[in-house]
Amino acid sequence: MKFLYARVSSISQNTDRQTLNENEFDRLYIDKCSGKNTERPELQAMLSNLRPGDEITCHSLDRLARNMFDLQALIKEITDKDCLVVFEKENLRFEPGKNNPMSNLMLQILGGIAEFERELIKARQAEGIAIAKDKHKFKGSQPKIPETLAAELKELVSSKKISIKDAMKRYNLSRASVYNYLKRDDKNVKKDVK
Repeated sequence: MKFLYARVSSISQNTDRQTLNENEFDRLYIDKCSGKNTERPELQAMLSNLRPGDEITCHSLDRLARNMFDLQALIKEITDKDCLVVFEKENLRFEPGKNNPMSNLMLQILGGIAEFERELIKARQAEGIAIAKDKHKFKGSQPKIPETLAAELKELVSSKKISIKDAMKRYNLSRASVYNYLKRDDKNVKKDVK
């Protein structure tokens, strides 16, 4: 089977640029979360569905991973399952059982640039937050859903009326955000009890 994997960093972004040729693929996997690690629901689903001979296509290296360790580990995991990985933008292919020195060199260079870019983004963000705090303008991250919906989410999930996956769809949240709301709500309840 031919899989297309796409990723954007937030729910508000779209994947149109990465999925122009989606009709050429048997299955599409889209994550709307950071590439800082591999704990992404669609990435994990894709990896668990791989069978020998399958092919994964990504628009670019940084869509699969934002650090060299994860990028290399994912490519190895995929090729160890006798599957092919293709990166369209960089025109790179990683085939099972084949060692291509030029592809490996390009992976190191371009993967390093992607990791460097992520570190620059984090540094700029930290600088911006520090300046905003100095000016007393920093508000922190804003809730993704109102408190009434957060309470409803907690009730539905804890009473097993909906699954985590259903909650993600219903409230348009990532898996991490759903768990954060569940944990945060628990912390608030404990504070109220004291």
